[in-house]
Order: sequence, then C-alpha cells, then structure tokens
Amino acid sequence: MVTIGDIEKKLLSQIADLNEVPEGLAFNYRVNGSSCERCSTENIKITDNAERTGIDIRIKDGTVGETCYIPVAISVTGHTEKVRNDFFIGENCDVTIVAGCGIHNTGHSESRHDGVHRFFVGKNSKVKYVEKHYGEAEKGADGSKIMNPETEITLEEGSYMEMETTQIKGIDSTKRVTKATVKENASIVIRERLLTNGTQFAESQLDADLIGEGSSANIISRSVATDDSRISFVSRIAGMAPCSGHTECDAIIIGNAKVLAVPALDALDPDAALIHEAAIGKIAGEQLIKLQTLGLTPEEAEEEIVNGFLK
Repeated sequence: MVTIGDIEKKLLSQIADLNEVPEGLAFNYRVNGSSCERCSTENIKITDNAERTGIDIRIKDGTVGETCYIPVAISVTGHTEKVRNDFFIGENCDVTIVAGCGIHNTGHSESRHDGVHRFFVGKNSKVKYVEKHYGEAEKGADGSKIMNPETEITLEEGSYMEMETTQIKGIDSTKRVTKATVKENASIVIRERLLTNGTQFAESQLDADLIGEGSSANIISRSVATDDSRISFVSRIAGMAPCSGHTECDAIIIGNAKVLAVPALDALDPDAALIHEAAIGKIAGEQLIKLQTLGLTPEEAEEEIVNGFLK
C-alpha cells in the first residue's frame, strides 16, 4: 500500500479540491503507478482491468446524484506511465466524475503521465466530467512535467455530457486529444482552460462527430500564453445529420508567447447548422489602467484579468 504524504495530499487538493480521501463515495487514488486508495459503492463499481494498466468504472442504470473521484499523482522524478480507464455509464443516470493529475517533480528526470479515458454514456444519461492538471517542482529540480490526456466519448440517444478541463499551471508539455461521437438528440459541451508560461507548450485537439438527428456540440476554449510559451488549439465539428454545433476559441497573449487557433467545420448534411469563432489578442491597456486606479500594482492587475478570463 502506497502512503499518502503531505506532497500527495497537496496534489489531491489542487486537482480534485479534496483535503482528504472522501468517505462513502466512489474513489480511486493512483500515486506513482499504484492504486493506494479505492472505494466502490452500491451503484458505482471500480475494478482493475487485467488486460491493461488502468481501471473500469461501471455505473448502474438509474444512478442519480453520485460522484466518482479518480485523481492521479506523481511525486517522484523519472516516473512515466500510460493508463487507460473505461467508464460505462448506464441509462437514465445523472452523475459527476472528477479526475485530474498532479505532478511534483523532485529531480532532473522527466515525469510523465499519459492517460486515456473512454466514456460510454447510456441513453438519457447526464454526466459532468471535471479534469484538472497541475505541475510543480522542488527547488533546484528541472525535470520536465509532461501530461498527454486522451478522451474518447460515445453519447447514446438523448444523453448529455459536460466536460470541464483545466490546466492550472506548471505543465511543461501537453498534447490533449478529445474525440466525441454524438448520437440522436444527444449533446456535448466542452469547456477548456489552458495557462502556459516560460517555454511551456500546450497542444489541444478537439473533434466532435454529430452523427444523429438533433445532436449538438458546444466547444469553448479559453487560453492564456505568457513569456515564451506556445499554445496550439485545433477544433473540428463534423455535422453528419440535421444538427447544431458551435466552437469558440479566445486567447490572451502576454510577452513573446504564440497562439495558433484553427476552428474547423465540416457540414456533411444540408441541415447541419455550424458556427465557429476565434479571437486572439493582448490585454487591453484601459483594463490595466482601470484596475491600477483601484490600487492594484501592474502585476496584480494583470493577474486579476487573467484569472477572470479563465473562470
């Protein structure tokens, strides 16, 4: 059994807003490659998968009002892993799933987590999925902190999924891939927030295939790139039936950072209604001046604007 120390507790707080392991809730906490805490409930069962590294989460039909936590922490240097977790959500459910990964690098070697999450959402079910990523290092440690999350989503008829992903800070490199298949009268909403600084690089690719009549997708990205960092955002919505889709990317550049935004629409049905928007720019000078007149320093004013933008 892996011990949860102060570092792991701090990471848990950052990525899952928990100060301790919750009692009575479905929970799986993975630390440095091992599951150290786990609890299933009557309606949510968490089991190891014997054929691969990862877990299966099975949620019974009709489960309402329950939350499942599956955070991951890496607290040593040089640890790398690839994990695949599968979620099988029954019909007529209304549940919340809280994931996320935190890395605390203690040395000079790369620490890396590649995670694949696959969601199979049953008919008329509603899922809220929250995922946060966070990185930090001990003083003098220069090992990279890398995360590459992949998410695959299949929404059955009449289902709904809301996905909130946030890269808080400290991740040196990330390649994020999200793919959704949306069936008849099903909907997906994706809200992504990215923050990079230094020489960090973040790449995000979001794809939604609207294959059922009455299906919809709403993809919203907010990003802030500072210093010499880079962000690349590519989204694609394919309308293969009478459907509606919207993709939007807003980004703020601070310093010498660079941002690429590529929203793409593919109307494969004459009744597919698709919209895209993109805006990239610096913080307006009048915004900074206004906050400084209220007593904030230039640095505090900039931080306040960035925090508000990423909410």
